[in-house]
Amino acid sequence: MRKLKNSELDRLNVDEFKEAKKTPLIIILDNIRSLNNIGSVFRTSDAFLVEKIYLCGITATPPHNDIRKTALGSTETVNWEYIENTLDIVKKLKSENVKVISIEQADQATMLNEFKPKENQTYALVFGNEVKGVSQEVVNASDMVIEIPQFGTKHSLNISVSCGVVVWDVFNKLTKSLK
Repeated sequence: MRKLKNSELDRLNVDEFKEAKKTPLIIILDNIRSLNNIGSVFRTSDAFLVEKIYLCGITATPPHNDIRKTALGSTETVNWEYIENTLDIVKKLKSENVKVISIEQADQATMLNEFKPKENQTYALVFGNEVKGVSQEVVNASDMVIEIPQFGTKHSLNISVSCGVVVWDVFNKLTKSLK
């Protein structure tokens, strides 16, 4: 077994990425403090052809060196927009028939492994602040809440890890249903 070189990975270039059919996923970052987490979310979004990222509240925006370090160029590929109030974009997306899902620990949450996305439906996944999580008003406005099952002693995962886990899972379920 031999590790592949980057030149052997057959990845899209920036123009091909911009033209590629996107996964019907939107990411909403609700007041993320860490610039490294923001960059990591961009990189994950690039990997799975996410439609768009909304950066809300205190979430920093590109260009910024600390975002760039972890994003590795994905701020140039993934479509993004800054919206001051997270609730405003949640309401707008819902009015456009996008299903808004907060990734949070809540009563009546659906466990990620039990979530079954529907074909021909766009989903907006809301990830919250590193300390406070998704704001309660955004949870209240969401169509549903998904929780990542956890079995250890800690109460949460890092937001960039949560994003990677959830986006991969939903991407995998969506692409399997399309085959």
